Amino acid sequence: MAGKPPTGDPVQDAPDVAAPQHAAAGLPAIAHTLRVAQQQMGVRRTALTLLKVNQKDGFDCPGCAWPEPDKRHAAEFCENGAKAVAEEATLRRVTSDFFAAHPVADLATRSGYWLGQQGRLTHPMYLAEGAASYEPVTWERAFDLIAEELHALTSPDEALFYTSGRTSNEAAFLYQLFAREFGTNNLPDCSNMCHESSGSALTETIGVGKGSVLLEDLYQADLIIVAGQNPGTNHPRMLSALEKAKAGGTKIITVNPLPEAGMERFKNPQNARGLAGVGTPLTDLFLQIRLGGDQALFRTLGRLVLETEGAVDTDFIREHTHGFEEYERTARAADWDETLRATGLRREEIEEALRMILASRRTVVCWAMGLTQHKHAVPTIKEVVNLLLLRGDIGRPGAGVCPVRGHSNVQGDRTMGIFERPSAAFLDALEKEFDFTPPREHGLDVVRAIRALRDGDAKVFFAMGGNFVAASPDTEVTEAAMRRARLTVHVSTKLNRSHVITGARALILPTLGRTERDRQSGGDQFVTVEDSMGMVHASRGRLEPASPHLLSEPAIVCRLARRVLGTESTTPWEEFEKDYATIRDRVSRVVPGFEDFNARVARPGGFTLPHAPRDERRFPTATGKANFTAAPVEYPKAPEGRLLLQTLRSHDQYNTTIYGLDDRYRGIKNGRRVVLVNPDDARTLGLADGAYADLVSEWTDGTERRAPGFRVVHYPTTPGCAAAYYPETNVLVPLDHTADTSNTPASKSLVIRLEQADPA
Repeated sequence: MAGKPPTGDPVQDAPDVAAPQHAAAGLPAIAHTLRVAQQQMGVRRTALTLLKVNQKDGFDCPGCAWPEPDKRHAAEFCENGAKAVAEEATLRRVTSDFFAAHPVADLATRSGYWLGQQGRLTHPMYLAEGAASYEPVTWERAFDLIAEELHALTSPDEALFYTSGRTSNEAAFLYQLFAREFGTNNLPDCSNMCHESSGSALTETIGVGKGSVLLEDLYQADLIIVAGQNPGTNHPRMLSALEKAKAGGTKIITVNPLPEAGMERFKNPQNARGLAGVGTPLTDLFLQIRLGGDQALFRTLGRLVLETEGAVDTDFIREHTHGFEEYERTARAADWDETLRATGLRREEIEEALRMILASRRTVVCWAMGLTQHKHAVPTIKEVVNLLLLRGDIGRPGAGVCPVRGHSNVQGDRTMGIFERPSAAFLDALEKEFDFTPPREHGLDVVRAIRALRDGDAKVFFAMGGNFVAASPDTEVTEAAMRRARLTVHVSTKLNRSHVITGARALILPTLGRTERDRQSGGDQFVTVEDSMGMVHASRGRLEPASPHLLSEPAIVCRLARRVLGTESTTPWEEFEKDYATIRDRVSRVVPGFEDFNARVARPGGFTLPHAPRDERRFPTATGKANFTAAPVEYPKAPEGRLLLQTLRSHDQYNTTIYGLDDRYRGIKNGRRVVLVNPDDARTLGLADGAYADLVSEWTDGTERRAPGFRVVHYPTTPGCAAAYYPETNVLVPLDHTADTSNTPASKSLVIRLEQADPA
């Protein structure tokens, strides 16, 4: 029956395991989508809601940030997008009676899956100091409590204002404005944990911290390299774009430690070949790389290009780049033996990749967390840029860099100013427009925010969406840090782990979802988002709100700002809440590229933000040109008897949201505590398929971090490498094990040992 949540927390420690699949989507994806949607929404609501996902007059999927084509299918969503919509548009409700029946101590014993399955939050809830349970509270009282704690701080920098990528452009702009008027740049966000490494590398090398390609470029490319990314689970609609590119003759190289069904073969559920036929093979060359070996691979490919007569675009390098000579000296010294050790590849495989690169006149490189979450992530991405610069493949149609962002609007939030290290130009524009002096000292990112809470230097934590506790590294450290706060506040649509790991006092503030109609005193409102390729468009919910007690994110920020800042603020917060067009008017005068914002976003499909390297072959770096770089090659190493572990998602989850307990493509059913290990490695370690082991990470601080009770699954991983799902394995990621420059947690290269455990 739709609307009925599970009554008990399912056992997750005895998964069933079958052989992994070799094709993604098809009829099973349709069946699973409809089953989940109807369980959450019912038949009629499912039809009404899914047909509005990613449509020009509909709402933006609350899942991933993959862009929509101009001509859209009636079902412009994927399996995981439908799950995200179903969870938001569910008929299940978490009322005050639920909290009365479930004290926080009880909720803290529940899995993240169970918590999320209970449904939509309906009323502001307050956990008083020393109380056992959340109790309902009025919005006015909630804002009073927050103001009380913020006004009691010694410094505004004792407050942290976190943001999830789901937040709209309008809400994000207001949120950063409020934080800066309050007096702090402490605006950590989920970008700090995912593509911060991409932004750092691209800003230095090409001058813009975003990708340089549009969807049409993928269709025009001769070669697409997909590195450290699993589109079939994490960005499923990307498979449709790759299929279209293949139909036009594009070749695809996949670089990944795990074979993934989506990149092997795609059965597009929107055409007959996908439903009843064999589907489309996508990958032409699979490079099953060792974890963290990507920098060495791209460095050696650069060396081989340099050694090939006529392969280097000398005109482009002369006119548009800086630092080529130093890069050339370093690249020509790349050592084959070191490359083979770092990558785990055979020389013939790398030489085959070279032949495909040389045959391509237009190459796109796509990547995700498999590149960004290593200690040497930033130089790795710079090495990707080096290879493209050698061939002149930035700033021409069908070529460029394509970091594939995760959460919908995570890129837009950064564009709107959600950044702990804002540029002077942005602060100048903010000061001019709003007539206040914003703080100039850099704030705290996610890792530094956790340290500040741990050390007592931060006392109030406010989260605009997300599930901070489950998303962050070093789970025990993060949870202890959160408990030291005076007040924790979470603006949320659904229950999650962060609501039960609280400060001395805690608030849950329920908000509208993307699917819901947003009525303000100025009439029905819409919000905007920016996709992974810099396209900005409107999002309009159609459903009635899950509760009359919900406020929109912009309304929450506006009311909070009025209560906290009082008459000292001359910002028209009340006007902003009434009519979001007034917010967009201000954005148009502060954020470059958003000029005439309201008129341009009113056009069906929205508009494209400018990108100097793509549009003009102009590189706004410190040198005024695209920069070659020449960092030493690094790669993670594991001692004898140890493995390198990457954390990853199952197919039944999105970020920390767990939709179910199956990972269909990898053959895992009814369980999440599994570790995927190469059969030869497992036998060497004395671990049979089906044995149980504790995962113990080893780090320089000597602290033992243990994730107990994982079923060993013999799986075709790269030798020496293993994989397991997060957030269950976030406990293994040391807080200080981060990428150089970007400070992103290095969750893809953990040194672990496996200790055999009793299955009981």
